[in-house]
Amino acid sequence: MRHCVNIRSIPLLVGLTAIAGSAAVLAQPQFGNPSPTAGTETSQKANQAADQAAYRPVEYVNARKKGPALVVIPGEIKSNNATFIAQFKPNNIADFGEIELSSANFQVLERSNLGPLMREFELAYNLGDPDQARKLLRIGKLKTTKYVVKFDILKAEQIAAAQQGFDGRALGNIAGALGAFSGSWGGARAGAVGSAALGSVQTGEATTVWLIGMRYKIIDAETTDQVAQGYTEEKMEIGATKQAALGVHQSQQGGVGLDTMVQRLVQKSVWEIDSKYK
Repeated sequence: MRHCVNIRSIPLLVGLTAIAGSAAVLAQPQFGNPSPTAGTETSQKANQAADQAAYRPVEYVNARKKGPALVVIPGEIKSNNATFIAQFKPNNIADFGEIELSSANFQVLERSNLGPLMREFELAYNLGDPDQARKLLRIGKLKTTKYVVKFDILKAEQIAAAQQGFDGRALGNIAGALGAFSGSWGGARAGAVGSAALGSVQTGEATTVWLIGMRYKIIDAETTDQVAQGYTEEKMEIGATKQAALGVHQSQQGGVGLDTMVQRLVQKSVWEIDSKYK
């Protein structure tokens, strides 16, 4: 038995096949989870906490409008906190700035394109030297630069900490003593069991809170004059809990890390730059 195909439907079928094929090609890559605890309760809890800290793109209000050409230079870290200084360098923050300003549709000239000029460029704007700035702006791609942007960390400090817990060993000892004085073998045995059960109960939780503040500056590329600045800060909370009873232990810890906090502060700053100064 022959099957007839309508010739007019062939282009439609070809188009649908092409669309399906392109969708498969353009789909984001999927990765497996080789962890031996994948899918378990601990895995689910840890992943739920991690999801709260995962990167989320910001919908910048003027993203459809093309912004002026600019260069992001490494800012300054004013904080004396050893933990922050050990983990972060000004270049890290400038990298986040380039990513977010590009997402907001600013024309970002990457620092890597400046080559050996980068150090001179930084010095010219950090020292407020307009003559040197104008000289550099006559070179290559720098001719189109309108603004120079920098992000500074002004504050990074642990401002609060709290902890509490329960240790059942003291109450367990009391329960055992009361059972021993009951005057009967059954009472003593029950007291010993109760003492062991109560003494095994331990709970605890601890929380620390950091406060991190960021300032941004927008500098006129030709005059080195400051066009605008802004400041924003965020709290970073890190917590841990533990529970134990009758040999069963459970613990959990998490919170937003310093990398994520800095990136979120950059996002807030770029949102303000996009809203006010494009």
